[in-house]
Amino acid sequence: MSTKAKQPKRQRLRNTEYYGLQAIQDDLYAKSAAGASFTHLLDIVCSDENIRLAYRNIKKNKGSNTPGTDRKTIKDMANLSEAELVAYVRRRLYAYVPQPVRRKEIPKPNGGVRPLGIPTIADRLIQQCIVQVLEPVCEAQFHERSNGFRPNRSCENALAQSYKLMQQMNLHFVVDIDIKGFFDNVDHAKLMKQMWSMGIRDKALLSIINKMLKAEVAGIGFPEKGTPQGGVISPLLSNIVLNELDWWVHSQWEGFETKRPYNSQPGKYKSLRKFTRLKECYIVRYADDFKIFCRTLSDARKMFAATEMWLKERLGLSVSAEKSRIVNLKKNTSDFLGFTLKVRPKGKKYVVTSHVGDKALRRVKDEGKQWVRRIQHSANKVDTVTSVRLYNAWVLGVQNYYRFATNIQEDFDPIAFRIRKNLEVRLKTRLSKTCPIPMSKYLKSRFGASKQVRYCAENPVLPLGYVKNKSPMYKPRLVNSYTPEGRALIHKELPAGLLDKLNVLMRSPILTRSVEYNDNRLSLFAGQLGKCAITGATLEIGECAAHHIIPVNMGGDDSYSNLLFVTTPVHRLLHATRTETIARYLDALNLNKEQFERLDRYRGLMNLDPVTN
Repeated sequence: MSTKAKQPKRQRLRNTEYYGLQAIQDDLYAKSAAGASFTHLLDIVCSDENIRLAYRNIKKNKGSNTPGTDRKTIKDMANLSEAELVAYVRRRLYAYVPQPVRRKEIPKPNGGVRPLGIPTIADRLIQQCIVQVLEPVCEAQFHERSNGFRPNRSCENALAQSYKLMQQMNLHFVVDIDIKGFFDNVDHAKLMKQMWSMGIRDKALLSIINKMLKAEVAGIGFPEKGTPQGGVISPLLSNIVLNELDWWVHSQWEGFETKRPYNSQPGKYKSLRKFTRLKECYIVRYADDFKIFCRTLSDARKMFAATEMWLKERLGLSVSAEKSRIVNLKKNTSDFLGFTLKVRPKGKKYVVTSHVGDKALRRVKDEGKQWVRRIQHSANKVDTVTSVRLYNAWVLGVQNYYRFATNIQEDFDPIAFRIRKNLEVRLKTRLSKTCPIPMSKYLKSRFGASKQVRYCAENPVLPLGYVKNKSPMYKPRLVNSYTPEGRALIHKELPAGLLDKLNVLMRSPILTRSVEYNDNRLSLFAGQLGKCAITGATLEIGECAAHHIIPVNMGGDDSYSNLLFVTTPVHRLLHATRTETIARYLDALNLNKEQFERLDRYRGLMNLDPVTN
């Protein structure tokens, strides 16, 4: 058995490789970090490669099948040719008028609703085109402790930063500020100025973004402020708005400019504490949820007042008096991202103690009951297997997110007990303690020692309560999607020779085929590592073809799973019906037994007779 380690891959980065945008994005990032201004970004936005990449990224998004006001989804675009898609997007961008946004209200755990603004699929595609160009520009200027909706960052990183400030730096007073309806109250004019100050100075592009912000919301009208949750570009725009807050808090202490340089930050901070009256403070932010950690109650009070005033005067945002407060972490808890944070004494120090939040626990409990009911009411064994596997995926997802709570076992034990009893009552004889089919290697490494594992329909039913606490980790500082050395830490690029062929393939689409076919053609070529699926021979551009496993005239489509890359002679042999044609290609190819079997299997799927050896 091979012991070769699996090479790391990030799908978004692989997509960018397919369409040759990495060098352009790297250049935008480097120039932005150096303080450059950009006046011709729309040219990149409208490029063939960027539009085709946007299609690929959008179709992979689970929301691509959610219709907008025009009732269309990504499937309606999949049948367009690449030329038609590119021409349509360019035409829309050069005379941009946004289509109405569909409003949808999502229930919140507290009983309220969160309004979503869902643009049409065409407008989401256009927004994705813009995000792919603006993101590297903005990433170069975003603050290190901004963690939400950014590449290579997560809630885990925000928790790691918070834990360090609480436990290692002994900052036990936290300013909790809740912005009233942040997404509904973003000032459009202010946002345009913020983008301009970040060097985004393409007036045509800024005009398009401004029109997006003011798109009509069906049944409501034209908004004068706010950025709709549900748009592809909204997370990036919200980070641009609050990036100014990040750097303002940074300037109050970490970034304070001193008359003389210091060799180290600790030395600088020591002098600032001794010779100034500055407020020591550090911000940790995830989207619009942020905390400011302070060393003293006095500093926290000053920062609370200063931040409230700054948000109002600078960004036109109000603070919720009911939800905003100052917390002494030695005495009380502070809520953050579904966790409650506090410190407790341990020897001469204070260490972090964290729990899963009450709202989150109630949601986990309710969802667990719903999953058990789904398994109970499965119509047959196939449906039961599907339900059990979905339940297991839910267990893994919940555990992976909340395991950063130091008291995760204590929090999950009561819920896990109720779910286990619920399973025993509802599934009764369908549940067993043993199974002849072993668990997968991954599940065995994680749950193999647990006595709580049960089996249903020959599949393990994972125990929610069998979970260990994990310390949250910082994002490695060098990891970066927009530098070659930063990518190398998280993503293995395709071999140069294969990448060269992909580049030629990308620039030579089959004009009579759909954008879906041509896009899958690229990923299929890379997925097969440039080798023929039948013979294993190296594929050469111009001498290979993407074969439909089930022909289109028999109901086949252009999906990835229905395509197969083969050499041109193999492709002709797959479709050949005349005896002399089959004989000629068999002589040329000299197939072995295994290759014959493969060939006949795929011919059989087209209702063609097997070839004779």
